[in-house]
Amino acid sequence: MSAQSSTVVLKAAMAVSGLVMVLFLLAHMYGNLKVFGGRADFDGYAAHLRTMGEPFLPYAGALWVVRVVLLVSVLVHIYAAVTVWLRARAATGGRGGWRYQSSSGRRGVQRSYASFTMRWGGVVIALFVVYHLLHLTWNTIHPGGASDSPYERVVGGFQVWWVTLSYLVALLALGFHLRHGFWSAFADLGANTSVTRRRRLNEAATAVALLVTVGFAAPPLAILFGWVKR
Repeated sequence: MSAQSSTVVLKAAMAVSGLVMVLFLLAHMYGNLKVFGGRADFDGYAAHLRTMGEPFLPYAGALWVVRVVLLVSVLVHIYAAVTVWLRARAATGGRGGWRYQSSSGRRGVQRSYASFTMRWGGVVIALFVVYHLLHLTWNTIHPGGASDSPYERVVGGFQVWWVTLSYLVALLALGFHLRHGFWSAFADLGANTSVTRRRRLNEAATAVALLVTVGFAAPPLAILFGWVKR
């Protein structure tokens, strides 16, 4: 397989793995919005995640299937992204954005929207996910107080202003990442074939990015301002 065809495969893998993560985000967002239903509704949903699929699957079996698929998608996405980026740097002699002169970069500095939102946004998101897991999934750290109740951990955590602020910063990075990533995924899979499709793809990417950003931001903001309480 040539380097060019290998890069095409890597971009396709990055696109598919990214779309898998988008589906997970939409499902996760739906679960987060359960917080508006109160403790019983939210904790009941959290418990259901561990019992779905029974008796055909063991306790938490379906949840582990989702986790494995998500983990593989994340690893594939990161590997493909880093490999494609390294190849792009090698192709420009390691000069990165200093490649060629254009009307928007007369000194040859090509600082694109994608270069900021995808690379550095991805780093911010990855770091936040680790913190998020330690706090709300593994119950290892306890800003706002320790509790066996997922609802209590969420509400208690987001009552702390810096927890909500860090969450919103990560969401902003996620929104920009999604906006360009969603468009790029379908473009790499061959959907960007006409002006009409390009416009619709841009609209869909913006809609998905806004939906996820607003949907995830609603619970922490509502908790911080006292609209959702313990």
